[in-house]
Amino acid sequence: MSCSICVINGHPDPAPERFCFALADAYENAAREAGHTVRRIDVGAVDLEFLVHPKELETPPDDAITAEREKIAAADHVVLIYPLWLGTMPARLKAFLEQVARDGFFIGPGVSESSWPAKKMKGKSARIIVTMGMPGFAYRLFFGGHSLKGLEKGIFGIAGFKPVRDTIFGLVESGPERRARMLEKTAALGRAGR
Repeated sequence: MSCSICVINGHPDPAPERFCFALADAYENAAREAGHTVRRIDVGAVDLEFLVHPKELETPPDDAITAEREKIAAADHVVLIYPLWLGTMPARLKAFLEQVARDGFFIGPGVSESSWPAKKMKGKSARIIVTMGMPGFAYRLFFGGHSLKGLEKGIFGIAGFKPVRDTIFGLVESGPERRARMLEKTAALGRAGR
């Protein structure tokens, strides 16, 4: 069964030689070959500003961000790929997500003042793919995967994405054979639309 997918390459550098770029290509190409509709966002190429005041979250974003939001809105499934930097996502990716979230895109007012916010992304699923230099099991076991959990629950979960799955690729600098296996696994996810 085919679905509509939005692939977000969250690496802040738009250079195509970045491994996140290759992972996004692998997922996108395999998904298209399997008959899925795919839209792509390369965060490093998006013109964006950092928000500096909480009130900015209540206002609409500019046209460039609105165009990227439309890709997310049209998707049944969102795939976010990014490198782990200093234990979390790169600042530019966080800035992008904040821009996208403006004006109630992810969450809206609840039915009453005391109710939970409305989850605007209900009906969509998500996959988060994180690359890192350390072993993936060490990130989960010794560091608790806290930044990934925060993203899964604090942004994707609260917005209504369900299920939110993750894939961690550790030791990404350990050689071409390991990277080839990571690319194949990502392509398999793309073919399955997961």
